[in-house]
Amino acid sequence: MASSGNIATLNPLHKMSTGTFSNGNLKYVLSGDDGYVATMSMTKKSYCEVRLDATSGNGGAIGFRSGQCNAYYTDTVTFQVNYSNGDIYPYKGTSGSSVGNIGGVISAGDIVMMAYDPATYKWWVGVNGTWRSSGNPATGANPMYTGSATMFEDMNDIFWGGWKSSSAGMTITFNFGQDSTFGGQETAGGNADENGFGDFIYAPPTGFLCNSSGNINTSDDMDPAQDTGPTKHFDVVTYTGNGGTQSITSLGFQPDWTLIKNRSTGDWCNQNSSLGVGKSQKWNDGGGVSSDTDAVTSFNSDGFSLGADSKVNTSSANYVAYCWKKSAEAGLDIVTYSGGGGSQAVSHSLGATPDCIFIMLNTGSALDSIMYFNSAHMGTSYGIFPTLANARQNSTYVSATTSSNFTVTSSADTSGRTYFAYVLKSIEGFSKFGEYLANANTDGPFAYLGFRPRLIIIKALESGQTWFFFDTARSTHNVIDLYLYGQRDLAESTAGTIDIDFLSNGFKIRSSGSDLNSSSGQAYAYLAWASVPFKYNQTF
Repeated sequence: MASSGNIATLNPLHKMSTGTFSNGNLKYVLSGDDGYVATMSMTKKSYCEVRLDATSGNGGAIGFRSGQCNAYYTDTVTFQVNYSNGDIYPYKGTSGSSVGNIGGVISAGDIVMMAYDPATYKWWVGVNGTWRSSGNPATGANPMYTGSATMFEDMNDIFWGGWKSSSAGMTITFNFGQDSTFGGQETAGGNADENGFGDFIYAPPTGFLCNSSGNINTSDDMDPAQDTGPTKHFDVVTYTGNGGTQSITSLGFQPDWTLIKNRSTGDWCNQNSSLGVGKSQKWNDGGGVSSDTDAVTSFNSDGFSLGADSKVNTSSANYVAYCWKKSAEAGLDIVTYSGGGGSQAVSHSLGATPDCIFIMLNTGSALDSIMYFNSAHMGTSYGIFPTLANARQNSTYVSATTSSNFTVTSSADTSGRTYFAYVLKSIEGFSKFGEYLANANTDGPFAYLGFRPRLIIIKALESGQTWFFFDTARSTHNVIDLYLYGQRDLAESTAGTIDIDFLSNGFKIRSSGSDLNSSSGQAYAYLAWASVPFKYNQTF
């Protein structure tokens, strides 16, 4: 078997109930109403096997689920086959009904084969070596079920997983490619995928791959093995002010955007190469750009230079700087435009539809900065203000987005104002902009990123909570509880129970307070950038 890197397991941090894991988190004895998912999402055609070890009652199911696994939410999507009768159920939240049958029950000792194609939403199911309903995943013929874009519209990620009801008993052992004996219960099969990854009891269909980090595509622009990696496009640095001039030289790239904060007190300093040095804007203020010839004075090949402005270089003060390089590969463009008093399309150069846009005032009357966010609880119907702790606003500021432009309206296109905007796109292994749903529990939600994060920004969407900045430059070990308020000039803090774990493949909320994890089902937006892609967490 070729080296496949990390192979998926079941995720003990991302389940509904208190079931028991064993055998390297491949075996699971489910408890109560229980849902579970794997540690890696499926971004391409995937194959796995599940052994049904023991059953009782009914209601247990095997299939795949969306990322919101912690409870039944409207946004949770589950496709599953019920072992007690073979019925296939697509669920959205708690709503679902049978849409077919695989041709009979699945009994204890049976091995279920599953193949899923995320590009076509097709799902095939087989038992003990035979694909049911004459299915052929290799040719795309006769899937057990074909989903739809509408069904999947709220799903950030898709994982192998399943569910059982409180009236059923269920013990399962998954094989994502690491053990075709299912913990010594079967004779080894020794079948790998077409890349030579995995150890399956049955041969994976052509084109379908082991759910492993070895099969994750990482572009050369974000690949640490190519001496590039995420920190060549984004990084966080800390430094101490000297009250005069100094250069910060610890970056591996020339930044186009710096967001700097005195960790004790003071305004955020927001500068970028499109506006040019000598001009800055207070991130926590709705006003426009000011002349600041002694803030960031140059963007250099390995960092930036500073003057004596108190926002960036007070003597003996400690600072943190978030730094980004502008490129389509890094999913960042910085654009400027003039308001037209109605609606207009503003060009960008990402070559892909943006996931997040920060629109800020350059010149003109005061404007609270606006964030557009492409997610289930935001989209074009809402905007939210980075300068305030308010909930989302039921107003359209960005009415449409395409791979070449975004259309602004309302106060994002006021005549007499000029604007600048940070246009952002999620890049696999580097950045991700999405949502998680609260469960109001200290065993909080898990969000899959596909990388180990360097910076995470979190904001409640449906209630008036602050913006929180967490990073691993100021906090070097879990639990991370040192945060900055994004919309205020206050010092960093550890007050309250605002706790979060940064993990190899995402993050997990460890507090039940309203700041990060209020009443069940409440939506929170997150913006995250990587230190290391999940593919390389063993080596970098």
